[in-house]
Amino acid sequence: MTQQHNIPGQNDKNTRGHEALSDLISLCASGNRAAQKKLYDTYAPAAYGIIKRYVYDDRKAQEILNDTFFKVFTKLHTYAFTGAFEGWIRKIAVNVITDYIRQNIRHEQAVQHNIDNVDPYVSENLVSKLSYKELLLLIHELPDTQKAVFNLNVFESYSHKEIGDHLGITENNSRWYLNDARRRLKEKINKMM
Repeated sequence: MTQQHNIPGQNDKNTRGHEALSDLISLCASGNRAAQKKLYDTYAPAAYGIIKRYVYDDRKAQEILNDTFFKVFTKLHTYAFTGAFEGWIRKIAVNVITDYIRQNIRHEQAVQHNIDNVDPYVSENLVSKLSYKELLLLIHELPDTQKAVFNLNVFESYSHKEIGDHLGITENNSRWYLNDARRRLKEKINKMM
């Protein structure tokens, strides 16, 4: 006779919080497919949204999402229940993305020492007139390295040192790429308005 596992949230609508997440993670770690599907269905949309900021191609984004959840499921035993579980998954997704970027982007070691003269900032009024999709399309028009640096700095709050470590570039290069990305975005937004 097979043992039935109660998937948290499946039968008891009131099951919430830390205990339910702990039970779900335990079931996933033990190989329970229904629990793994529930965890995937719950957290994959947010992870996919992060991935799509970096990768426009749906097929490639889905591959990165699959790689992300492969790592999530194989590393569940390392989650220490400190901090948000979604944040832990986000960190794994960003690491998978930066691995992909490092392997697939050929970037120049562009060193621009005179970055102080650039005014890359756009008025909030102009940006607020853009929809999220419009802004995302503009970001996707950036060259790959600028796009990666912009996303890591603006959306993930990574320092230039962290970006350099993840992408294999120097801190100065990271600064230059970020300023160039902002300059390009400013030009595109100004043309749209």
